[in-house]
Amino acid sequence: MSIAENLLFMQSGLPENVTLVAVSKTKPVADLLEAYKAGQRIFGENKIQEMTDKQQEMPKDIQWHMIGHVQSNKVRIMASYVNLIHGVDSLKLLEEINKQAIKNDRIINCLLQVHIAEEDTKFGLDETELLEILKSDTFKNLKNIKVGGLMGMATFTENQSQIKKEFTFLKALFDKVNSLSIIHDPLSILSMGMSGDYKIAIECGSNMVRIGSSIFGNRN
Repeated sequence: MSIAENLLFMQSGLPENVTLVAVSKTKPVADLLEAYKAGQRIFGENKIQEMTDKQQEMPKDIQWHMIGHVQSNKVRIMASYVNLIHGVDSLKLLEEINKQAIKNDRIINCLLQVHIAEEDTKFGLDETELLEILKSDTFKNLKNIKVGGLMGMATFTENQSQIKKEFTFLKALFDKVNSLSIIHDPLSILSMGMSGDYKIAIECGSNMVRIGSSIFGNRN
């Protein structure tokens, strides 16, 4: 099937409340344009420089999501255009995003990444660190960022009950943050689920999925 056919098949199977982020990392601009022509407007990349190069070539009504690990010294490269940063895992990084947002006279949307997998290779906050950030005066004074939700990546495993347990934990944490009323605006985005596990993620309450290989084919 073509990229356009894959995309339409994927979109037709998603509930209305679930946002599809087309993960286009390592893919050429021609592939992104095919998805764009089929109606896709949200693309996710995991390297800031690659995303910026593509952003300069692609139509300007695209929302660019940074889904990879973010190094503080590279935030400035994407600060003028990035729509949502998924993988924010420290107060220091939030401060840098806020600083660059001020320089660009805009508010940058962020998700806080929670470590839910049993793999040490994945980044993210634990529950205590997450709540400490959200309750801190430093966080409350960052006026040019908007934390709209949480993001997490499940363990890369065939064990579906383990994946479900991890996603269920993140949904419970999402609900807990909202019930505590420690932030001004309730969290609205729960970004979890990729090509291999997005159906479980949606069952567990995800409303944003990051899909790459099921749309663009396997990466080189």
